[in-house]
Amino acid sequence: MKILRPCLVVTAFLLSVCCLLYPAVVTAAAQALFPRQADGSLIEVGGKPVGSTLVGQTFDRPMEHLEYFWGRPSGASVDDATKVLVSGGSNYGPLNTSLADEVKQRVEMLRATGVTGTVPIDLVTKSASGLDPHLSVAAAEIQIPRVARARGLREDELRALVAEHTEGSTLGFLGEPRVNVLALNLALDGKKKVDPVVSPSAAAFAPPSSSAAASASAAPSATP
Repeated sequence: MKILRPCLVVTAFLLSVCCLLYPAVVTAAAQALFPRQADGSLIEVGGKPVGSTLVGQTFDRPMEHLEYFWGRPSGASVDDATKVLVSGGSNYGPLNTSLADEVKQRVEMLRATGVTGTVPIDLVTKSASGLDPHLSVAAAEIQIPRVARARGLREDELRALVAEHTEGSTLGFLGEPRVNVLALNLALDGKKKVDPVVSPSAAAFAPPSSSAAASASAAPSATP
């Protein structure tokens, strides 16, 4: 009993502090100081959440949405049982032929939309999480001619929009300037909303048909 009682007291104390007091204090502080970030950095349109600044848009069939800026390719998948988006990369090594084939197909897809010159690496490779919400400025600007044609807008208008949604390096020195794709596409819809614009060569770049792929091929989450 001499040993049991102190153990029970310590266990009850740690449970109270670690499982009740600490989470309550952290949650209250977060809601008081950073309410938007604590709630997931959600973006709302018309009072309804349409996405988060922390989660990238997934375009399973990007050639069927020429009117939007495309984000980084995603390695995330949807769990069949729960319909929850599962983060994860492909884990392909640099010498894996599947990785080379994926990158080659993405480059060909961009070329089919009129992209010339060097293709920014973040447009053809997946991020580690598969949910990267940002693009480099170069990766956004190289898509401007395509989006301008699809939307019937001037390229200089879109360059100004990209510049407006370009975030600087964190604290002025961490990372590179970047563009949040969801915020940019929402601004596009606010400027001029159009019906989906499908490329004539969309079928050549469609993913393998399956019920999961078909259900995920709808318009991007930026569309309210």
